[in-house]
Amino acid sequence: MTYQPATISDDLNTLPQLPGWVTTGRPEALETVAFRSGAALTVLDQLVSDARYGVPLKLLASRLALSAATVTSKLEGRLAREADIRDAYHLTPPGEARGPDGDLLAFWRDGVRQPTSGTGEIADLIGADLAGEVRVWLDAGQERARTDGPLAGCVAVLRAVLEVDDRAERTACLLSDIVLARALNWKEVLPVSARYLTKTALRDLTANGQRAEMAAQARILESIEGTIRMARDLARRADALRAIAPKLRAKGSAAAVDLFLTEDAV
Repeated sequence: MTYQPATISDDLNTLPQLPGWVTTGRPEALETVAFRSGAALTVLDQLVSDARYGVPLKLLASRLALSAATVTSKLEGRLAREADIRDAYHLTPPGEARGPDGDLLAFWRDGVRQPTSGTGEIADLIGADLAGEVRVWLDAGQERARTDGPLAGCVAVLRAVLEVDDRAERTACLLSDIVLARALNWKEVLPVSARYLTKTALRDLTANGQRAEMAAQARILESIEGTIRMARDLARRADALRAIAPKLRAKGSAAAVDLFLTEDAV
C-alpha cells in the first residue's frame, strides 16, 4: 500500500462505497457478520489497493494510528485524550522521553510500518515477554481467517493473546490488524481492530463463547465501515489539494503538499 502519484479518477463519486444493506441494523449472527464484512472489506481493499482512487494511504494510516492509540489508552486504564497523545508524540524534543502517551502513539506508528510477511520485527516491537508466541498466534489467526473469514481470524488472535496476558491489549489489537492485512494480501498494516473495542468486550471474549465473539467481530466491522468513510473523505480532500498544488509558487510548497498528504498533525 505504498503511495505513488497516480492519475486520479475525474469523478470522485465513483469511489467505492458501502452498499446500504451493510450498515442496516445490528448483525444477529456470526454468519451475518461474515457476510457483511465480506462486502465491507471488498470496498476497503479497493480503496487502499487501487492507486486510481487517490487515497493518501500514509495519512490514513497516521490518522488510524492516533485513533488506535487513544482507544488502547482507555483499554489500559490511562484515559488520555487524543490531543494529549498527539502532542506527547509530536511536541517532545528529540532525545527526550515522550512519556507513556507518546510511547503509545509511537507503538502504533511503528506498527503500521511493520512488514506483514515476517515476525522478527513485530516480535521486537511487542517486547520479549510475548515475542516467543507471535508466530504461533499469527499462524492460528491466519488459519481461522482462511476457514471462517478475516474477522474470525482477527478475533481468534485477540483471544489468544489476552488469554496469556489480559493486559496486552495493544499487542492483541496490533496482531489482529496484521492478521487482517495478511488475509487481504496488504503489504502494510492499517490499525482498524482497536477503534471500537471496549474493556468489557475484550473481557467477555476470553470468558464467554460465541455471542462474545460475534460482538467483537461486529465492533471490528463497525471500525472497517468507519475506515471506508474516512478513506473516501481523505481521497476527496487530497484530490482538492493536488488540484491546487501546481499553482503554488512558494519555496518548499511541493514538500509541504507531500507533508499534508502524509501526516495528520502538521
